[in-house]
Amino acid sequence: MALRDSDPAEVGGYRIEDRLGSGGMGVVYLAHSASGRRLAIKVVHSQYADDDEFRTRFRREVAAARQVSGAFTAPVVDADADATHPWMATLYIPGADLGTHVREHGPLPLPRLRGLAAGLAEALRDIHRAGVVHRDLKPANVMLAEDGPRVIDFGISRAAEFAASDVLTQTGRVMGTPPFMSPEQFASPQDVGPAADMFSLGSVLTYAATCRGPFDSPSPYETALRVVEGEPDLTGVPDELLPLVRLCLEKHQKSRPAADELFALLREGGTPGSRPAPGAAHPVRPWPGARPTEPAVTAWPDAARTERSETSHRLPDEADAGRDEERRPRPGRTPTEQSRPPGDPAGKPPAAGRTRGRRRPALLMACAAAAVALAAIVTTTVALIRDNDRHAPADGPASPTARAAGLPEGWKPWVATAMGPGESESGLGGADTSFKNCSVVDASLVCAGSDLMATRFGLADGRNTWSRPVDSTPDGASGDEGAIIGTGDGRVYGYGAEDAEGTSGVGSSYTVYALAAGSGKELWRTPTGSGEMAVVPDGAEGAATFVPEGVVTFYGSQGDQYALLDAETGEVRWRQPKPGDRGDCVLDSASDRAYLICTAEPADGKSSETSVSEIDPATGKSRWTVEAEGSLQMLGRQGAHLVFADGLSMTRGLTLIDAASHKLTVRRLTEPRPEASRAYLVRGTVYFTRTSGGVRAVSPRTGRTLWDSNTTLERQGPPTASATHVYLASPSGRLAALNARTGKVEDTLDGRDDGGRVDSLLVTSGAQLLLVGNALYIPYGVRSVYTVDVRDL
Repeated sequence: MALRDSDPAEVGGYRIEDRLGSGGMGVVYLAHSASGRRLAIKVVHSQYADDDEFRTRFRREVAAARQVSGAFTAPVVDADADATHPWMATLYIPGADLGTHVREHGPLPLPRLRGLAAGLAEALRDIHRAGVVHRDLKPANVMLAEDGPRVIDFGISRAAEFAASDVLTQTGRVMGTPPFMSPEQFASPQDVGPAADMFSLGSVLTYAATCRGPFDSPSPYETALRVVEGEPDLTGVPDELLPLVRLCLEKHQKSRPAADELFALLREGGTPGSRPAPGAAHPVRPWPGARPTEPAVTAWPDAARTERSETSHRLPDEADAGRDEERRPRPGRTPTEQSRPPGDPAGKPPAAGRTRGRRRPALLMACAAAAVALAAIVTTTVALIRDNDRHAPADGPASPTARAAGLPEGWKPWVATAMGPGESESGLGGADTSFKNCSVVDASLVCAGSDLMATRFGLADGRNTWSRPVDSTPDGASGDEGAIIGTGDGRVYGYGAEDAEGTSGVGSSYTVYALAAGSGKELWRTPTGSGEMAVVPDGAEGAATFVPEGVVTFYGSQGDQYALLDAETGEVRWRQPKPGDRGDCVLDSASDRAYLICTAEPADGKSSETSVSEIDPATGKSRWTVEAEGSLQMLGRQGAHLVFADGLSMTRGLTLIDAASHKLTVRRLTEPRPEASRAYLVRGTVYFTRTSGGVRAVSPRTGRTLWDSNTTLERQGPPTASATHVYLASPSGRLAALNARTGKVEDTLDGRDDGGRVDSLLVTSGAQLLLVGNALYIPYGVRSVYTVDVRDL
């Protein structure tokens, strides 16, 4: 990956030669020492450098990695946790991580499985002898080097002797990757010891043998439950390794072997039944074929040893909840393979682990608490989303395509995944997150997010014909996710971002693009701001919106203006100053009209105040302004009224503004709004949803509750609706269809994401569903979409 002008020439005296990668926590560079050794240098982003707890964890990773010999890890060469931008230099290890290798080449053959098991047992023996517990052993943290597997990323490790007094593990955070965590990491984090790594080893070996983990589930909640109480699904694990894997996956810590015991069993061909007492001689039963340590030095396929091995040199990130472990459908497979759910060559979802009939209440409560902690970031903020149809009245006519009683021409059920920046049919890269939003344009389903400005799927067949990255520079690692601003006349409007110079040397440059939806051809581009204070023109975050005249976006190097970019040419038609006395402002639209909505917090401690102004598309000036109490966010338009909900208060009810007379009405709810709920306006009904699956339908005209129900979906996203049903989905693609009149859950579909790849701490909810006739499109997982005929549910 090419270096940028803003990249340093050296770090800690080491000359920088290339970028290996960039992520949410920082940048990884390839460098050389004075003696010519190749180094991977991790440099932390500024925002984390100012976080004292992050610095503490970074020091811990350095200290933990230094305690281990380096024979089985990436040895630390140098580090400075107190630098302005903390950094750590390790020896560069060429090769792919285990997760990438298995996704690209399938399960490991038995000889390599033996070698992997022996190599990891030997590595854990070395790590545990140094008094360190890794606590996040997973496929992404196992490098397949030419001389054997290496264990990397000690970002959440700790010294075993300080486990009980470790303050950082008592902050209510659940740290690790759910499909590869041990039961005690969920139930009793303060008691985690070396045995937790052995449990994770059993899960990693299962993954290497089967392309899935033993406790995989579409839901992180269900995954946690299976880890704590469920039986592992070991279908496909070779018989010769099965007893050892079962031993590692024992629920009780004392029932698992120590790393040195397991290594001895693997080296000498013993079985759990012949496991000797400590200090006794180990019985020997020769392995058929090569010894278990020999295959580790066999060269892995060249396709796995690429410069994308920067994934092995990531910065420590406690929120890295399995983003490298998904076995998703991949570009380049046959159409039949593409349509299969991940992890099952026969097209069936991975088999669920059997749960015991009698569950211990304490463990269930601990598991539930862990699941709540995994989603804590979700419930701390109340999100309110506008009507799904942002450019037409909610009760107005649907688009011509959506009016079709049947299906798009040539439609058939499909599942597809878009390639990300820097990817090819032989490898996946880019951010491992979900799409932020999608839209239907003619015969195209266009989605954005996960580092993509936009990508196109065929509405009928799901064929992914083009993708445009947010960052067009060679490494495409701006850190901005991407989002669709709007669509119209065969066009899709999105944004791009690149690094730019700021007063402190760090900043970004943003550009709005118009692309042809069918081909991805660039029609025009217009810069909107550059520097540290420039605003990302993200339509999903209220920094830009679309009306027939064009894109209305915040503008300028300080983000202190808003402007209209002509829909046809991208020309800046007008610019207006953003009000400086109204607090924080967002841009939104409904029924082809743009609005500037600003909320101010009074200094006297009273409630917030919101001003709503309709923007004149000819001049940018306000046509009218209405002041209202509360921190209001617009849900959309219902009939003659704009509908708002309060983003902070659960008791205020709904606020309606007549778009013609500008009269304001506060509609009191007959029942208090559910705590920590999100609000959506769909087909004339307001839906309050909760991350636990609760859904309440309310009439915006009267404030009366129409029904209360529960989908059981985790982190369900925005609903969509037909005349008869309401549909919601989770980030993993679990789907629920509710009767629109009664709220009864009438149909459900299992999720398609195998759990563990999408970061459960970063993905706050499922993506928006789209209904075209009877075809329902469900974004899920990592840049993936599937579609079903709702009549077949």
